[in-house]
Amino acid sequence: MEYSIRKCEVSDLPKLVILCQKHAEYEKADYSPEGKEEGLKKVLFGEHPKLNCFVVATDNDIVGYVSYTFDFSTWSAGDFLYMDCLYLEENARNFGIGEVLINKLKEIAKEKNCVNMQWRTPQFNERAIKFYHRIGAKGKDKICFFLDL
Repeated sequence: MEYSIRKCEVSDLPKLVILCQKHAEYEKADYSPEGKEEGLKKVLFGEHPKLNCFVVATDNDIVGYVSYTFDFSTWSAGDFLYMDCLYLEENARNFGIGEVLINKLKEIAKEKNCVNMQWRTPQFNERAIKFYHRIGAKGKDKICFFLDL
């Protein structure tokens, strides 16, 4: 598969929202696309961006994305890179793209002197869990809580 990985551009936002919706469906989560394009534009391209995103582009489409932020760990007394989302369309899987994306984030984290990378995936996402174990990641059993505001 021919593809490139590049920073997300404003013109990618409509497709990014579609990919977010597909990602949510894959993870059996609720998602409403309403207001998401404007919200993502603000956090990705505003004066002080809070979110970073790379897209996986083919000649005529965007087939995946990875988004991340930086945070601080009290226990490690250092910054870490938090991978918020990694999603590839079904037809873009099994080409090693996920590993390329992870390696790209590892490079960025090292450049920023992060102590580690962190992310989470649902327990039922066995395919992702096998992939993460294969690349050397270790999991911790924790329960993720959400408190709607």
